Amino acid sequence: MTSEHAPASSAELTTLLTETAQSISALPDAEYPTPASRSYLHPVLGALSAGPGVITELNERFETLVSRPVPATPAGLFTVASIAAALGWLTESLAELTTAVDQICTKAGVSDAQPADLPAQGAEALGFPFSAAELAAIRSAAQAAGLSAGQYVELLSLALLADSRIADACAEICDGLLDDARYVRGEASDHLWTTAGSDSLPALVRTLLARMEAGE
Repeated sequence: MTSEHAPASSAELTTLLTETAQSISALPDAEYPTPASRSYLHPVLGALSAGPGVITELNERFETLVSRPVPATPAGLFTVASIAAALGWLTESLAELTTAVDQICTKAGVSDAQPADLPAQGAEALGFPFSAAELAAIRSAAQAAGLSAGQYVELLSLALLADSRIADACAEICDGLLDDARYVRGEASDHLWTTAGSDSLPALVRTLLARMEAGE
């Protein structure tokens, strides 16, 4: 049995990176019971409700990791940097999702000028060529939410966009974590972080640096 005071082995670090990726990958598929009055929020409520739990889980893993003498090994430092980057990126993405949901709720609740209802032949004016069956379903959902069909489509579109953004972020974070897990598993510990330049950094750190440079 490995002592909690011993440095984590490469196998343990690989497992930690992989399990962290798995936790994050499940976030976009989380489900939450959505009332009919808020059905336009269904695409985002799962991730929104499950997000804090995932962040807490990652924080606990990170704290457990750094409580051991991990920095004594290059592989440990590499893993700490990767998970810290994942945690920061996910926290930022969930904050953006929360802001998006707040904006949708505000738009649903304070808009005095209701968009026109969808035309009987479809919704070409809004860029969505709905079928008759789809139009009927939209009108039914909109009525349950106390909205016009046009406003319902607008709010649902915003929710789907927010869902797409959090899903893309989770996928990118997971890919980086899995790349880093393969690197830790495939390289000897004393070969990690010994070369010059950014190529020796974890994939997630390199991606974040590139994003920061692109934003400048």
